[in-house]
Amino acid sequence: MTTDPRIFIVDDDKEVRESIGFLMQSVGLASNSYASAQDYVDDFDASLPGCLILDVRMKGMSGLMLQEHLSTLPIHPPVIIITGHGDVPMAVQAVQAGASDFIEKPFNDQVLLDSIHKAIEQDAKNRGIAAKIAEIQGRVDRLTEREREVMEMVVEGKLNKVIAYDLGISQSTVESHRGKVMDKMEAKTLSDLMRMMFSLNRNVDD
Repeated sequence: MTTDPRIFIVDDDKEVRESIGFLMQSVGLASNSYASAQDYVDDFDASLPGCLILDVRMKGMSGLMLQEHLSTLPIHPPVIIITGHGDVPMAVQAVQAGASDFIEKPFNDQVLLDSIHKAIEQDAKNRGIAAKIAEIQGRVDRLTEREREVMEMVVEGKLNKVIAYDLGISQSTVESHRGKVMDKMEAKTLSDLMRMMFSLNRNVDD
């Protein structure tokens, strides 16, 4: 699987697609072009890093509709909105909904490139966080039901004797479960375990 970022260009204006495509080629960035939002959805591959350059106003699925669809997915490339002057309020709405940036047509090449590089950096950061969360979740999945119960109580700050009383088991059994939790979660300290669970729970809440 390639790790090189790819620029996805979604615009129903062929000249705009070709212009941005040539610009990407000139700076050594790979790109894919789509004449409609639906074409992009049909070809979407979450594993490909990069960013999405998206026209806000298109026939059929609009840029805002595509952005809303992408927001429901676990991972997707950051979105840069390109817009005509009259669509600035829509572009602002897109940024408020999570778009990385918006740029008015006709745009300056360097302004667009700066925005793209910023979005690529954000995508790499997002993917790094997602990979870390997936790794933590994988460790949690290895725990037994009882070990999860003990872990949740440990993270809440409950003492072993309190956990034993709440679960109706011996304190030595709690200590055994706790040791297995630390091993399976690959946590060296209680602080490590708490940070892992905080990261995981925060991601679920988001």
